[in-house]
Amino acid sequence: MAVGPALPPIPEGAPVLIAGPTASGKSALALEIAERFGGVIVNADASQVYNCWRAISARPSPEEEARAPHRLYGHLPYDAPYSAGHWLREVTPLLDGPDRPIIVGGTGLYFTALTEGMAEIPATPPDIRAEADALPLDTLLAGIDPATAAGLDQLNRARVQRAWEVERATGRALHLWQADTPPPLLPLARTVPLVLEVDKFWLWDRIARRFDQMLDEGALAEVAAMAARYDPALPAFKAIGVPELMAHLRGEITLDAARERASIATRQYAKRQRSWFRARMGDWHALSVGG
Repeated sequence: MAVGPALPPIPEGAPVLIAGPTASGKSALALEIAERFGGVIVNADASQVYNCWRAISARPSPEEEARAPHRLYGHLPYDAPYSAGHWLREVTPLLDGPDRPIIVGGTGLYFTALTEGMAEIPATPPDIRAEADALPLDTLLAGIDPATAAGLDQLNRARVQRAWEVERATGRALHLWQADTPPPLLPLARTVPLVLEVDKFWLWDRIARRFDQMLDEGALAEVAAMAARYDPALPAFKAIGVPELMAHLRGEITLDAARERASIATRQYAKRQRSWFRARMGDWHALSVGG
């Protein structure tokens, strides 16, 4: 992706935020901006924090990481607990470092926590987390305060389960905790916020081709190396492509079927991302790509 005329001015030292759906070219844009304007590239993708996934999460390659400083990529073991709160604490010291942060990813909650603030909610006790893990999505949804549920992506199990856990653990609805949100660490006005808008069919083609590229780069071997530790309840193993390739390795489906399932799951995820960005990032500078 070439930095084109649609790119807004980037003042000296101003943090750059780059959000966009999966496979839309965010990482390439971040690297080009880093090389042209200077800065350190900071991960804002929930799957790319785990050290066991490089190919399957489309993490930057070692060659790309050598072209500019990268932070918060592949720095956690597969079983480490991680949330938007963890990410916010890790990104905080990078905001005042010597290098401009270029924060890039597809996890919209990380960006809203950074630029709109995040409520300080107590951690979920392990027994409540285990109880939630065992419940189906519709049961979790039914157990959430209606006002909280109305503001959620109700197909995103992680978000629904988090709301259920908060209400179960604290006796207080998530939207009430969110109403007490402190000021943001990085107000949007201090940044150059970019959101990629993509043509749906262009993106679908990229998604299909990227999964084949992941396989070429060793995604199947990555998943096979973690097969003995596989726990579908852990966030690391919910990364798209992991359950599908695990099913293939167990002999349940062919590799072609795994490819098709992963592509469908990725398209569905991209659709949810695009809906989130349209709803929450109206004040961001939109860059049209593809089509």
